[in-house]
Amino acid sequence: MTLRERILLLTLAAVQFVHVLDSLIVMPLAPEMMKDLMLTTGQFGALVSTYSLSAAVAGLLGAFTLDHFGRKKALVVLFIGLCLGTFVCGFAPNLPLLYAGRAAAGACGGLIQALLFAIIGDCFKESKRGLATGIVMSSFSVATVLGVPIALFLVSLGTWRFPFLALAVLGFLIAVAASATLPPLRGHLTFVAKTQALLKRSQSETALPPTSFSVFLLKRNTRFAFLLIITLMFAGFSVIPSMSAYLVSNLRISHEELATVFFVGGIATFATARFVGRLADRFGKRRVYTALALVSAFPTLALTHLSTISFPLILCTTTAFTLLIAARGIPALAMVTASVGPGLRGRFLSLTSSVQQGSSGLASFLSGFLLNQGPHGQLLHYNWAGDISVFFILISVLVANQIRPVSN
Repeated sequence: MTLRERILLLTLAAVQFVHVLDSLIVMPLAPEMMKDLMLTTGQFGALVSTYSLSAAVAGLLGAFTLDHFGRKKALVVLFIGLCLGTFVCGFAPNLPLLYAGRAAAGACGGLIQALLFAIIGDCFKESKRGLATGIVMSSFSVATVLGVPIALFLVSLGTWRFPFLALAVLGFLIAVAASATLPPLRGHLTFVAKTQALLKRSQSETALPPTSFSVFLLKRNTRFAFLLIITLMFAGFSVIPSMSAYLVSNLRISHEELATVFFVGGIATFATARFVGRLADRFGKRRVYTALALVSAFPTLALTHLSTISFPLILCTTTAFTLLIAARGIPALAMVTASVGPGLRGRFLSLTSSVQQGSSGLASFLSGFLLNQGPHGQLLHYNWAGDISVFFILISVLVANQIRPVSN
C-alpha cells in the first residue's frame, strides 16, 4: 500500500471515528441520561432512533445528488454539519432541542457513511478493498476503546453534556485536517456522465427516470444488498441500544466496569479488524461473512440471557459479542460496496446508508417498546431481543450468499 493510500485511509478513519462515536455516544450514556432527563425506555429508544431515522431521510435525498459533487468537498461540508449538531446537543436545555441536535447530526452522518465507502470503492481495487474497509472500520474499535471510556470519564466529572461538547471540538479539528490532506476525489464524475447517458438511452425501454430508485430495485444484486443491510441492522440494533442499561440495571455492574466493557471490546475489535479484512480478501467476502455471522449468534444469545454472574464472565461475553458484531460488518460492507459500478456507487451507497440508518432506527425504536422497566429499574424481556437478533442473523446469511461483485 502506497504512502498516499495510507494517508487517505488515516484521514477517512479519523472522520469515521468521530462519526461512529457520535452515532453511538447516546447508548453508553443511557443510565445517566435516563436518570437526569427522567426518560422512559420508549423515550430513550426514540432518542436513539432520531439520529438513525434522520440519517435515513438524508440518505434518500442524497441519492439524487451525491455523485454529482467532488467527494472531498461533500465530505468536509457534511462533517462540519455533524459537528455543529453534536455541539447543539451539548447545550440543549430541553428534550426537544436535544432531539433536534441529534436529528441534525444524523442527517449529516448518514451521508458521511455513504461517502466514506464510496471513496474506498473509487480509490481501491477489489483485491485491496477488504483491507481498506477493515482499516476504516477499525475506527469503530478505537471509538469504543478510547471514545466511550473517555466519554464516561467526562460524565463522572459533572454531566452527560461534556462528551458531546468534547466530541464536537475534536470533530472541528479533524475537519480542518481533512480539508488540508484529502485529494480532490473527483474521478468518479467521469463515470457519472457515462452512466447517466446509458440510463437516458434505456429510459424509453424501462419508462424510468435516470435518478429513480427503481434503477437499483430492478437489479437483483442491489436488491439483495439492501436486504443484507436491513437484516444486519435488525440483528444488531435489537440488542445494542439497551445493552448498557441492561448491564447496569440487571447485572448490577458499576459505571467503571461498564467503561471496561467498552474498552476491552474495542481493543479486541481493533486488534482483529485488519486481520478480518485480509481474510475476506483471501477467502472471499461471502464465505468469511457466513462464518462470522453464524458464530456471532452464540454470544448474542449468551449476552441477552445472562443472569447475575461474575464480572469476568460478563466481560468475556460482551467482548465476544462486540468483536463479532464489528467483524461481520467488514465483509458485509465490502460486498455491498462491490455490488455496483463506480458510476452509480455514490448514489447507491447513499441509498444504502439511508436503508441502514432507517433500519437501525426502526429496530431501536421497536426494541425500546419491546422492553419494559421492572419495579426496581431492571429491563424486562431483553432475552426476547436476543432471540429476534439471532433470527435476523440467520436470514442475513441466506441473503449475503446471493450478492455478486461488479468490477470497476
